[in-house]
Amino acid sequence: MPRPSNLADAFTTVDRRRLVRALRGAADARVYRRVAAVLAVADGRSVAESARQFRVDRTTVHRWVATYVATRDPNALADAERRGRPPGADISTRRLAAILRRDPRRCGYRATTWTVALLAAYCAERLGRPMTPRTLRRRLHHHGFRWKRPRYTYSERAPHLAQKKGLSAVA
Repeated sequence: MPRPSNLADAFTTVDRRRLVRALRGAADARVYRRVAAVLAVADGRSVAESARQFRVDRTTVHRWVATYVATRDPNALADAERRGRPPGADISTRRLAAILRRDPRRCGYRATTWTVALLAAYCAERLGRPMTPRTLRRRLHHHGFRWKRPRYTYSERAPHLAQKKGLSAVA
């Protein structure tokens, strides 16, 4: 579409009313700012003035105006979906507790206790929720779990323990 010499000519009275209505109903501050900047251009202000007023670059205002003019829909100025980890990728407290109660040997690992790296590998393989050990530590802390090293104990008391510790033979 060729660019009009004056951008205000690209807007009709209906567009202005639509933008004012969208401005009144905008709940998100980012959308409000975008609609207000486009409305300022529609009212005859220059792109540079609008950019200064809303503290953005001129190219940003041009992009917002082009988006609105292409669709004639103020909702098109809202944020689009972004890529990233889906919100449901977190593990619930109940699920973590159930996993930690299991013996890693019964899950096919050659370890007697869960380590963060082992638990991260389990979550990636069995649950389909890959997580770095650092993130898993944060999740464990967030869910109220405390991570400690296992304490090794002897199964029976050594018969010469008192002599080893320097105590009398009577103790």
